[in-house]
Order: sequence, then C-alpha cells, then structure tokens
Amino acid sequence: QVQLVESGGGLVQAGGSLRLTCAASGRTFGRYAMGWFRQAPGKEREFVAGISRGGGSTYIPDSVKGRFTISRDNAKNTVYLQMNSLKPEDTAVYYCAAKGDTWLVITTTNYDYWGQGTQVTVSS
Repeated sequence: QVQLVESGGGLVQAGGSLRLTCAASGRTFGRYAMGWFRQAPGKEREFVAGISRGGGSTYIPDSVKGRFTISRDNAKNTVYLQMNSLKPEDTAVYYCAAKGDTWLVITTTNYDYWGQGTQVTVSS
C-alpha cells in the first residue's frame, strides 16, 4: 500500500513557474514507477510526465515538453514536477500516481495508487 500526497499547487501568472511535490509513504518507494497527470474541468485526465523506478528514464509528452520536468529522490520518497513557462491552459488539478512491479515509464492511467490532487491555476 502506498499513500501519495501532492503539494505545491497554487495561483501563478502566465509565464511563471511552480514545483509540485508528491510525498509517498512506505519503505518501498524505489520499486514504483511514478507519474504526473492533470485534469481540467470537463476534460479527461491527461498524462504530463513519467519516471521509472530508479529515475533513469523519463518521458514528457509533446504537449508540455520543454516546459515540464519530472525528477525523484528515492531517499526522500518524493517525486517532483517542475513546471516552467506556465500557460492558462495548464490550469487543472494535478495528480501523482504510482505503479508497482515495473521498470518502465508508464504513460497511461494504468497506475495502482493515486494522490488526491493539487490545484494549479494559471492566470493570464
């Protein structure tokens, strides 16, 4: 069982930056691939970043490539999402997720555990 708690969301002006943090419980964090998703009102949940269990592989989709970066610190049971050059269309609830028993980066919603989400609002 893994519990995930996101933090770092808030209100930011367009062009600004935020760093989201996802803190995980448990002593086996290093066994989980991690991902970040977002969901805006009326839209489907969208994958925005993924990282393998050891941190050696990452994947950022074209929609946010060059602006978003994912990283993790397994010693701290934490995964981060650095978001730069934010746009109003980045406004959404951002979720982190964990997937066990894989060495891959997972880009679908096929994750085992999800956090409650943190709101990011980008004003124009």
